Amino acid sequence: MPRVQSALNLEEILSPSTLCKAFNRLDMAVWRVLLNISVTLLPTNGIVGIDASGFDPSHASKHYTKRTKLTIQQLKVTLLVDTRTNAILNLHVTTTRKHDSQIAPSLIKRNTDEVAILLGDKGYDDQKIRALAREDGVRPVIKHREFSPLHQAWNSRLDADLYGQRRQNETVNSRIKRKYGAFVRSRLWWKQSHELVVGCLTHNIDKAL
Repeated sequence: MPRVQSALNLEEILSPSTLCKAFNRLDMAVWRVLLNISVTLLPTNGIVGIDASGFDPSHASKHYTKRTKLTIQQLKVTLLVDTRTNAILNLHVTTTRKHDSQIAPSLIKRNTDEVAILLGDKGYDDQKIRALAREDGVRPVIKHREFSPLHQAWNSRLDADLYGQRRQNETVNSRIKRKYGAFVRSRLWWKQSHELVVGCLTHNIDKAL
């Protein structure tokens, strides 16, 4: 808090409850705008990887979850990560078992201006995703699931150095969990989403400093 007080030129330190209420008043649309602004602080290159990772809603004891009637469901968080600076361009959060190929289209549509090349593993192997990306001027570099020798041949022709940059997504997922925690502490769904967006926003600002 002293660092926050100094950065904002505050004479008095705000109480934690005041900060929580202030955060809760901000809509998701506001947080997404702030996330977009944070991306402009970094020199991105348009080569973007897409990948998902899991976050647990709470690192709580069974006694606590039973007493508060808290249902633990793992959150699936899909990130769009720039491979040059590891900036997080956007994210998608869900508690359902929605397949990767169903999540990617919305992220592509929202970020066509920032993405020139999209890198994805076999979980994103879908012709609709490739067609959508090409329509928006995005080059899809996505591995095929190998059901035939033809698919193996297509995969062998992928630029290995370019596709290898997709590993930056795993680096970013690991960094966020190690630095900010692999758990979200909020009990309500919309607060959990806000918490994850704030984590991505903080990650971008840290990278820009």
